[in-house]
Amino acid sequence: MTSRPAKPLEVPAGPAPEARPSWSQTLRVYREPATLRMLALGFSAGLPLLLVLGTLSFRLRGAGIDRTTIGYLSWVGLAYGFKWVWAPLVDRLPLPLLTRRLGRRRSWLLLAQGLVVAGLAGMALADPRGGLAPLVWCALLVAFGSATQDIALDAYRIESAAAERQGALAAAYQTGYRLAMIWAGAGALWIVAAARLGATGYENAAWTAAYLAMAASMAIGVLTVLLSAEPAPRAFAPARSPAEWLRQTLVEPFADFFRRHGWDAALILALIAVYRISDVVMGIMANPFYVDLGFSEAEVATVSKVYGVAMTLAGAFAGGALAMRLGVLRVLMLGAALSAASNLLFAWMAGRGHDLVGLTLVVSADNLAGGIASAAFIAYLSSLTNVQYSATQYALFSSLMLLLPKFVAGFSGRFVDAYGYASFFTGTALLGLPVLVLVALAARQAGPRPR
Repeated sequence: MTSRPAKPLEVPAGPAPEARPSWSQTLRVYREPATLRMLALGFSAGLPLLLVLGTLSFRLRGAGIDRTTIGYLSWVGLAYGFKWVWAPLVDRLPLPLLTRRLGRRRSWLLLAQGLVVAGLAGMALADPRGGLAPLVWCALLVAFGSATQDIALDAYRIESAAAERQGALAAAYQTGYRLAMIWAGAGALWIVAAARLGATGYENAAWTAAYLAMAASMAIGVLTVLLSAEPAPRAFAPARSPAEWLRQTLVEPFADFFRRHGWDAALILALIAVYRISDVVMGIMANPFYVDLGFSEAEVATVSKVYGVAMTLAGAFAGGALAMRLGVLRVLMLGAALSAASNLLFAWMAGRGHDLVGLTLVVSADNLAGGIASAAFIAYLSSLTNVQYSATQYALFSSLMLLLPKFVAGFSGRFVDAYGYASFFTGTALLGLPVLVLVALAARQAGPRPR
């Protein structure tokens, strides 16, 4: 009898590997309605920031306000660092009349935009030469409204698309944000120059025209909110008592994060706290550096404020596309490495003096790296949130990423005075080395999940 050969063992096939999207499919996401909405809402989010910080300091100095006072007034921006305090209310509290008509996210967006418009109009009508109090109170209203808009907008973005599209939404958001910064920075100064009609010195009427134009520009965000759809509402467990409602609103969003991530939460929070430290610390001394090298306001405005922002947009689009193809954590590592390395170019620039071509190359590289890092970082933060508490958790993350860098940056001027610009920029690049280690550990903690 002839024996038949043994039948080979059949090994069950595993799941088919996920097909990587083509470049045409990857780039098509930028034409989707959700992405275009985020472009407009990003503009609405980016407009107020410079109007209560950089542009405002330019206006105050022109009005004869001393630099010490201007420095103290920059604390208005701390509203952005503590927005997590009232984020739970934005996440859970319905607004009378508005929420029933618009939904939870859009109603808070519209309220916040109304506060920004009112504050900008008040800043337009105030004259700092007659006393700073009215201007400061209006600036605080703008900062509070802007921070509240950020809370609601981050939640709206996270709930509007699946995780694999968050990189593209982040890139569109960054694009709108940076375009608004060009308009609120260079655009406001152009309006002031045109409204002066050849006059010299401080003209408050010119600044009134500029700030009223900025308030009117918020119509882009308001119309987008009114014409957009509300994301699918998330159901919350009913509260049986006021104490239970407070627990669900104030405690549960933070407890949920630690329950989901366990001991890894410490690693994640450490990464969030230091990821942008080299950029933020270096950025405090960038403008004094340009002045000390003898660059004029026109040169800095053209290269840094306009062309540099354009390179940030290119970096944001590249970061969003790469995050979809390669995974967020890989692009997070790339952005951290490029951001730290670009600071070394500033150290190189410190030895060249007034070199416009060199400045253009350095600013281009720095802003391109920053755009890639920002898009990947926003996508990473979005992936960490639970949609049940998206506003609160994202507000916590985005606030945490600024507190330590802003504190360290406060000592940057003293360091430059003691050791010079070259040593300072080299030191900020070295600050990025622990970030690379933390990203590598986060990638290992994430295991086989590439995104």
